Amino acid sequence: MSAGVVFLMYHELESPGRRLCQSEAGYVRYIVRTSDFRAQMELLQKQGWRGLSVGEAVRSFPEKSVAITFDDGSETDLLYAAPLLREMKFGGTFYITTGFLGKTGYLSPSQLRELSSLGFEIGCHSMTHPYLTDLNDADLHREVPEAKLQLEQILGAPVEHFSCPGGRYDYRVAELARNAGYQTVATSRIQSNSATSDRFELGRVAVLRSTSLAEFEQICQGRNLWKKNLQVQLRAAASKLLGNSMYDRLRASLLRDRFSR
Repeated sequence: MSAGVVFLMYHELESPGRRLCQSEAGYVRYIVRTSDFRAQMELLQKQGWRGLSVGEAVRSFPEKSVAITFDDGSETDLLYAAPLLREMKFGGTFYITTGFLGKTGYLSPSQLRELSSLGFEIGCHSMTHPYLTDLNDADLHREVPEAKLQLEQILGAPVEHFSCPGGRYDYRVAELARNAGYQTVATSRIQSNSATSDRFELGRVAVLRSTSLAEFEQICQGRNLWKKNLQVQLRAAASKLLGNSMYDRLRASLLRDRFSR
């Protein structure tokens, strides 16, 4: 087993009869069925793993632990994820896109406060979910420090952890987050995290719709993450070459073709 703690990245959960927040193939590939999420959490519990929030994980990076994180702030965070995590006695961090609050399928401010009152850690996932590396300094300030302040006003509590939309990240994000009072920044770099990791460039591993239970177990153990990281690096190189907008259009087209077959 690799040293360190793997930070798992989830998004919306799918439940039969409930419409997803978005229907694009590029979004749906990140959506895990509630039945699969339960199976994954039950596997962790059965094998004696601890499920932690980001704050809990970075305090000591305990062995046989994973950090459980959710991005965006879908209503399923409260409806499905939170009850199951409480059942398993697991912690978790929910990174909220503040501009999504109150929109169809997403948490309302009152639901967000309820999620927080259950003991779950609330982090920030920007104001409007842009690629941060595309922004000028003024817009970046809105997405990182101002989003933090808005969340804190809703919750009446500090917000100390930030995750980057789409994993896009650079030194400006780290510096701005540090100065705003965040304690950590999570990227989409695929790696386990340890006491020697830069807390303003933490890695996470996305759990996808296609992730099998056997693959999920390997991810939690930190096995073969280098293969996944190589894929991410290749995509990042393509995005840099083509530009984020062109890359996203090409990726969306390829995913539509794949899912339509």
